[in-house]
Amino acid sequence: MAAINAIIQQDHFTTRLVAANHEIIADEPLALGGQDKGCTPSELLAASLAACTAITLRMYADRKQWDVQEIDINVVIEKSADGKSTQINRVIHLSGNLDEIQRNRLLDIANHCPIHKILTNPINIQTTTT
Repeated sequence: MAAINAIIQQDHFTTRLVAANHEIIADEPLALGGQDKGCTPSELLAASLAACTAITLRMYADRKQWDVQEIDINVVIEKSADGKSTQINRVIHLSGNLDEIQRNRLLDIANHCPIHKILTNPINIQTTTT
């Protein structure tokens, strides 16, 4: 289970995100009234997919003892003009001594990272207030 606490006070729109022993800042850019002190929520979502993909690929490559020197993941989230759909583009750059079969296997494994599975399966959000 992943759990995070978001705390915002009167600063527009700087938000402390606390998970266990870790804290990061989310914010909005100056142009949207924020203070640009951290990633936007959309950037954090993209970062989650990028990090999960990189970690999943590193774990797999290490287990297979493949020569992967670097894994560089680029994720861009684009919303449609009408706001009814979202396109997530993920580009994976692999550096190392890999043949085509290994590269294709790593691309397949990328789709098995836990965040990819969350984003491509039905999501239910239950919201309550106290």
